[in-house]
Amino acid sequence: MGGIGGLLLGGLIGSMLFGGFGGGLFGGIGLVEIVLIGGGILLLMSYMKRRREEPALAHSGAYRSSWQDAPSAGVAVAEAPSEVSDLERGISHIRQMDPSFDPIRFQETASDLFFKVQAAWASRDMSGASALLTSEMLSILQRDADRLKAGRKINRLENIAVRSVEVTEAWQESGQNYVTVRFLASLLDYTVDESSGTVVEGSKSEPVKFEEYWTFVRPIGGQGWKLSAIQQP
Repeated sequence: MGGIGGLLLGGLIGSMLFGGFGGGLFGGIGLVEIVLIGGGILLLMSYMKRRREEPALAHSGAYRSSWQDAPSAGVAVAEAPSEVSDLERGISHIRQMDPSFDPIRFQETASDLFFKVQAAWASRDMSGASALLTSEMLSILQRDADRLKAGRKINRLENIAVRSVEVTEAWQESGQNYVTVRFLASLLDYTVDESSGTVVEGSKSEPVKFEEYWTFVRPIGGQGWKLSAIQQP
């Protein structure tokens, strides 16, 4: 022990060793006095220890009550803030310049664009959907359509049934708003020979399921969404 307790206990031991019970530092004291002094030292040390620990315990209890303990009557308890997802944050950023933006309504818009782009693809002429595509996507899709033409093939997309449409991402970048939509659908997807009509790939009777992520873009504060990317998981 250190401090006052160590000084008193050291004097007591020295008295016992060098002066016996009748002399030394404390003069003439007996066994009872020794026990009382020792007890007093222990009580003093216990009190000082509690004083040192009390502030930490009080702080710890107040911290726990802010998120775990039930609130007392008349006492306002702070609640831990809920975590904001990247999607919610992105939608909030878009709404700063377009308060009317609604991800639910956008799913309907995306579905309309989805069917229009598929129709243009089936005709092997993307010019009918050029207003719905970025210049990069128009170039990519038209190049693939031209490849089908060169091979005298037609890709048929029939009985399209969209089973799920979900906004999965939203963000802003370089003065543009971006929104990604997940499409889960089934359809008949087959390719025929232009001359004979013979199926050369796929099936006219067995529908296939597919999952694709379509990303749409428009200038911040602008109008008219355009397809900028198509990805498959």
